Amino acid sequence: MFNYTQVDESKIEYVEIAPVSELPNGERFFVEVSDKPIVIFNIAGQFFAIGDVCTHDNGPLGDGTLEGFNIVCPRHGAEFDVRTGKVLELPAVVDIPAYPVQIRDGNIFLGIPKE
Repeated sequence: MFNYTQVDESKIEYVEIAPVSELPNGERFFVEVSDKPIVIFNIAGQFFAIGDVCTHDNGPLGDGTLEGFNIVCPRHGAEFDVRTGKVLELPAVVDIPAYPVQIRDGNIFLGIPKE
């Protein structure tokens, strides 16, 4: 699992995703980078990215309900913090990947671990 709050920035490669204008406040954007499904959120002008796979049953997490900074899996109700990937509610017990997001020159950049 990858959590950008615990990783050395020198080990991250940033990939340009899209113009900020394509992700308005309150919306989400689905991407696949390095064969990883990822969902990026704009929550009140702050951008967060998590893996789009629930650790409970590998279902799609990004389609879930967003409650503040928490996302609730649409399949069985597991809940995660989109800022850190930390699991908050059962039935999931394993955190999800969280990725750094930067805004540069009006574009969204996603941080992926260097391989």
